[in-house]
Amino acid sequence: MNRNQQLEVIKSDLLWDIIIIGGGATGLGSAIDAASRGYKCLLVEQYDFSKGTSSKSTKLLHGGVRYLQQGNIGLVLEALRERGMLFENAPQHVSIQSFIIPVYNLWEKWFYAIGLKIYDLMSGKYTIGPTKLLSKKETITELPSLDNKFLYGGILYYDGQFDDSALSIDMASTAINLGATVINYCKAEAIRKYNNKVNGVKIKDCINKIDYELRSKVVINATGVFTNSIMKLDDAHIHDFVRPSQGIHLVIDEYFFKGLNAMMIPKTSDGRVLFAVPWHGKIILGTTDTPLEKISIEPKPLEEEINFIITHFNKYCIIPIERKDILSIYVGLRPLIKHDGIKSSKISRAHALKVSNSGLISITGGKWTTYRQMAEDTINNAQFVGKLKKSKCVTNHLKIKPLCNKRDIINKIIDENKNWNQQIHEKFSFIKAEIIYSIRYEMAMKVEDILARRIRFLFYDAKIAIQIAPEVARIMAIELKQNNDWVIQEINNFTNLANQYIA
Repeated sequence: MNRNQQLEVIKSDLLWDIIIIGGGATGLGSAIDAASRGYKCLLVEQYDFSKGTSSKSTKLLHGGVRYLQQGNIGLVLEALRERGMLFENAPQHVSIQSFIIPVYNLWEKWFYAIGLKIYDLMSGKYTIGPTKLLSKKETITELPSLDNKFLYGGILYYDGQFDDSALSIDMASTAINLGATVINYCKAEAIRKYNNKVNGVKIKDCINKIDYELRSKVVINATGVFTNSIMKLDDAHIHDFVRPSQGIHLVIDEYFFKGLNAMMIPKTSDGRVLFAVPWHGKIILGTTDTPLEKISIEPKPLEEEINFIITHFNKYCIIPIERKDILSIYVGLRPLIKHDGIKSSKISRAHALKVSNSGLISITGGKWTTYRQMAEDTINNAQFVGKLKKSKCVTNHLKIKPLCNKRDIINKIIDENKNWNQQIHEKFSFIKAEIIYSIRYEMAMKVEDILARRIRFLFYDAKIAIQIAPEVARIMAIELKQNNDWVIQEINNFTNLANQYIA
């Protein structure tokens, strides 16, 4: 998975069946689907793969317990089915996580227990564990950090957990292995038309500052919260399709929430659920739901959002947290389908497709868990819009995997330079050879790519990420043949970004 090799393809191939704009979960899933059907497919991503919303999830693959409560049966069934497929198709990235809902009266206990039993039944053959009612004593044993005042008992259930960025990289590798061309740091600057029909895209290689004019039978807009802006490249007067909503997560040390079980608070003051989830030796707390008018690739947390999560966590746990205990804050934007007059937490998380008069296909909404179904629906539509040869979707049982054996290659990298076997930081097991691997085989081009998405230091502890950025920049500069000015600029860029992740 080498960026220069991928660029060579677009220099020689100017005509494509499908061009996909956007390298998050949906775009990468669509590239896999298109390539597996035999279509000549190109995916371009303006930043790094999963740079936006797709790397800033709660790290859960779930059917959505609260969607069941809202009566959105279809979405829950779809998500549970897709969750099951991901367990089969990407087992290296997916694991079972146990959750406990603390309850404070008999009515709550039976209400949530019945709902979760239905949730189990809806999983069908993809069930991953049975719901169980817990006594007060059992709940305290399973959630030792829970404040047991007024506690009645709990309900234990199971859902999926994953590493979003790691899965994204393997999805990009899978697409390439199937014949797709996939490139990060390539921006779609204009939509081209012939006889008022979309027939191509002008793209810019943001690393080498080179423009390309490419033709395509179909163009797909899979840019999440940036969907509106790409649609406006096609039609400047079109109404907004997406209404963004912001959700933040706090990362704290596992000292504050001990044990292997996650906790789900089923109803907060704004109508959302709140999770406390073990993840790589840390605890993720989230999330919020704040409607936004202006969006950016790196949104900032609001004070009221931080206070909201701290307050709700402290209501339920015996070791209270303060701002100084937050190791990292990350912020994601949800690309919700616009519905005027409906509170964002109530807007359906179902996905939606829109085909413009000129033939631009826009896919948005949805959630990580359902990316495969979103991709299938998108490519089914692309067949029709582009008059492509019909071919059935085969991704139901298609394995998501890297192009090569990472461990074997890292050993070879260490043979080149024994110093690369040293840890990047004493608190973590990651070694310097993994930086070289990420450049050569995962298209990492910037310090941020390494520390935010290939190795998740920015999410584990933002201050530590800032400390090690200079060393990472120097190692990268040697591999990428960059000068000291590049090193200084990368350190500054990453430090400015990482400061947003510090409370």
